[in-house]
Amino acid sequence: MLGLFKENIKIASGSIKTQLLRTILTILIIALGIWALVGILTVVSALQNTLSTNFASMGSNTFNINQYEFTSRRHGGDEVEKINPIISYPEANEFRKEFKFPLTRTSISFMATSKAEVKYENEKTDPEVSVMGVDENFVPNSGLEVTTGRNLNSFDVKNNAKVCVLGSDFASKGLLKDVNPLDKIISVRGTKFRVIGVLKEKGSTFGNSQDLRVLIPIQVARSMFSAPNINYSVSSMVEKKEMLNEAVEQATITMRRVRKLNPVEDNNFGISRSDDLINRIAEMTGFLNVSAWIIGIITIFGSSIALMNIMLVSVTERTREIGVRKALGAKRSTIAFQFFVETLIIGQLGGILGIILGIFTGYMIAVAIDFDFVIPWMAIFWAVVTTFLVAVVSGSYPAVKASKLDPIEALRYE
Repeated sequence: MLGLFKENIKIASGSIKTQLLRTILTILIIALGIWALVGILTVVSALQNTLSTNFASMGSNTFNINQYEFTSRRHGGDEVEKINPIISYPEANEFRKEFKFPLTRTSISFMATSKAEVKYENEKTDPEVSVMGVDENFVPNSGLEVTTGRNLNSFDVKNNAKVCVLGSDFASKGLLKDVNPLDKIISVRGTKFRVIGVLKEKGSTFGNSQDLRVLIPIQVARSMFSAPNINYSVSSMVEKKEMLNEAVEQATITMRRVRKLNPVEDNNFGISRSDDLINRIAEMTGFLNVSAWIIGIITIFGSSIALMNIMLVSVTERTREIGVRKALGAKRSTIAFQFFVETLIIGQLGGILGIILGIFTGYMIAVAIDFDFVIPWMAIFWAVVTTFLVAVVSGSYPAVKASKLDPIEALRYE
């Protein structure tokens, strides 16, 4: 049996070599479908890994109060877009004072600017640095970690100390890459700050660096960046995950009281839980996965038809060969198996080429848009299974047709 299998592989390989151009075109057609499938799934996996990592770092026991919930607001039709008022500093501060849920710490922060220029001695950065006004709870609530020095403490915040915590880019490849950043004096908008800590590297999200930012005490930031209608963010972290639901309910009641809403009025603010964000990301990437499969299946369906046609043409061209083999005693099953093996080899070669191209394309796209690339093992597995099924479906009919040829009629064929 093993010898017969080897012989069929040898015959199939010889047939493939004699029809090299046709075989190459067939392999490319199959590879195109697998390329589309694996490429899209690779990008989706990179997207899911990047977003999940960023949001999961906040922990599953954190929730944020913002102007709107973490959902897209639809436009058009008869729907009227609801405009929520911004969260002002007095409201955020009042919420923090009134929200007394046990084992919970609350943080207030705001983005002062995303286009600051930072100076150190005679050097300065491009105007692309983010400056945030934060309190002592912002770093732990946001899932950040200080690797060098320390975080802002309550003394720094209450006394408006001119100190700051820097993103990792400043120490690794920025202004302070050649020196110990601690206790160095930097300047932002003419105000001097002493560096007390450096954050752990976070990478980029959608091309925006999370490591090129400066965290300063919130009151200092408010005095430096006094733009009107500043929107503040409030985040709370509960030490015990099982208490999160009660904490969110209590926070909703507290914020409604701060905004003096009547019982019949809807919330004019949004509360987003970190685990809800992760679940929504999973839903979005799930839709993308389904779309990838639909595109891949349509392409692969076309590939299977092309492969079947190629094999039918091959059966027709090799009618005399089939007749000779049958006249010499070859069984129907042997003839069928020969063509089936040939189809399987072509299908797997196309699948391998498609997988390589798909992973390479997905990697290049992930690098271009700054996603965390991961090898999509599940996509590779299903690509192998899919190419095998394509070969089985596409090769079965031509193989059966070849095995049923009458040897006398086959020998007469010209």
